[in-house]
Amino acid sequence: MIDGLKSVMLYVDNQEQSVAFWTKDLGFVIKSEDIIYDDYKSVEVAPSLDSQTSIVIFDKAFIREASPEVNLGTPSLMFQVKNLDELYADFKNKGIRCGDIVETPDGRVFNFSDDEENYFAVNEVK
Repeated sequence: MIDGLKSVMLYVDNQEQSVAFWTKDLGFVIKSEDIIYDDYKSVEVAPSLDSQTSIVIFDKAFIREASPEVNLGTPSLMFQVKNLDELYADFKNKGIRCGDIVETPDGRVFNFSDDEENYFAVNEVK
């Protein structure tokens, strides 16, 4: 039986730029950074050190070489936040591309993208 979700793998063209986006722009922390081999590494980021779920960022070139059968598409991630308006304003002030805030049956949501135009969403917790 599966007990939970530990991490999500995110494959990117520019790992350094992606790590900077998640840490500097979004305020995530680096939980670990491991050399896989040669110059390739994995970087695990999360909203905080005690987060139970994290994002592990890999360079697509490494995945193509090591695991050519892996789908390199971007996962569809939905984050949650208590104050959607505050986060939205913060992202816009930082120049992060954001879609409009929309009402859904599950509450208010907006999407945003990283520098590689991978889109993610944020849902307001009620």
